[in-house]
Amino acid sequence: MDTKKIIFITGGTSGIGKETLKKLGVTGATVVFTARDAKKGEETKKEVIAGTKNSNVECLICDLASFSSVRTCAEEFKKRYQRLDVLVNNAGVLPQERQESRDGIELNFAVNYLAPFLLTNLLLPLLKQSAPARVINVASSAHTEGEIHFDDLQSQKSFNKYAAYAQSKLALILFTKKLARELEGTGVTVNALHPGVVGTEMTMQNVRRMNPLSAFVFKRTLVTPAQGAETSVYLATSPEAANVSGEYFVHKRTAPASPLASDMAVASRLWDISASMVGL
Repeated sequence: MDTKKIIFITGGTSGIGKETLKKLGVTGATVVFTARDAKKGEETKKEVIAGTKNSNVECLICDLASFSSVRTCAEEFKKRYQRLDVLVNNAGVLPQERQESRDGIELNFAVNYLAPFLLTNLLLPLLKQSAPARVINVASSAHTEGEIHFDDLQSQKSFNKYAAYAQSKLALILFTKKLARELEGTGVTVNALHPGVVGTEMTMQNVRRMNPLSAFVFKRTLVTPAQGAETSVYLATSPEAANVSGEYFVHKRTAPASPLASDMAVASRLWDISASMVGL
């Protein structure tokens, strides 16, 4: 990869994000990642620099559960960097109970969907200016179980952690498909992916609540964070993916998303509501 390239990854201090950061750091590009905690961010930065021998690794503090923090982070990025070649919206949550973000929005919807929606839109002018550029959204196969509940987007009437998570990931793919249409002819591509069911701390929290037999069987299906990062890295670097846009990838190949994920009427309605929620 061109060492002049600048890559921005959300959630780089653990799990898939950290592995993505390491693998993209090896390419020699400048890699910038977000962390909520400054100390953890600094430790990750040192570890990645030592492991990749790439000194162009930087951390920006960002709490994706706060729109003002996302805005501040985008401004800081634009102040420091004159271009953006690849944006990887990687960070995600799967809370055990219903929680709300700093802005009073259900946490799955806020962090897994509205934060990347806002960040991407704020950085779009820079992406277009840097074209050819790529946006990569880390979704999940869980989206196939999801529906967009316009009458209860924030799970206030009833909350099920998996249903809320599935809705947030479906929303992210709908955003991907709609944005791909908006970006036609700009040289900026946008794709979504399923990383596999990865043995991150987020996943293991749920495994610990299973009965022992289910947990044993489930653990055997898990992939490592390094394996989970492979499709993100492929979409960020591969020449074959350079002109592909609006697709959903599994194991570095395009795969069919749920039929709901291609409903452009739903995607447009969701976009308008989302823009209003984040204050765009």
